Amino acid sequence: MSKTKNTTTPTYIATLLHPRPEKATDRRAWSIPVFGVWVPFFTATNTEGQTHISAETLGAPVRLARDSDGSVKFSKSGRPVLKLVKELGDQVKLVRDNFTAGLVSYAEGVLRANPDGYKAQAENARKKGEAIYKLEAKLLVPAEAEAPAEPAEGDGKPAEAPEPVAVTA
Repeated sequence: MSKTKNTTTPTYIATLLHPRPEKATDRRAWSIPVFGVWVPFFTATNTEGQTHISAETLGAPVRLARDSDGSVKFSKSGRPVLKLVKELGDQVKLVRDNFTAGLVSYAEGVLRANPDGYKAQAENARKKGEAIYKLEAKLLVPAEAEAPAEPAEGDGKPAEAPEPVAVTA
């Protein structure tokens, strides 16, 4: 007697039953875990019909990198090189680009709606940042005197803070 029932398991439950790498070894795309975030997110967008990412890509999103002759690539340490499947990488890039565009659009909207408030915030931040850079420059002087003479990167001065730029559409 079979205990198997003919039911449809929700995707979010089925994904819980798939073996996955340990959390510490989860690969990342755009600094976000592939198995912990991207695969469930794109499984959901496929379910809702917003994307059409292949089951093969979502089932095995990280693969061995290959050389032009088809052989497996290895790093200098002798470990095989892993890479994200292009189809998934392209979708992650699209999300990143749209996210960035949304942030810029928000800043533009605030600048249009409240130009004086935006300019005041930007000027306040510039002044506060200037004070921090001056303090750090003072901290560098004693540290440079104690440090052994080595070629330094830059000229020892803190980098100037870039001016906030109002981006218009």
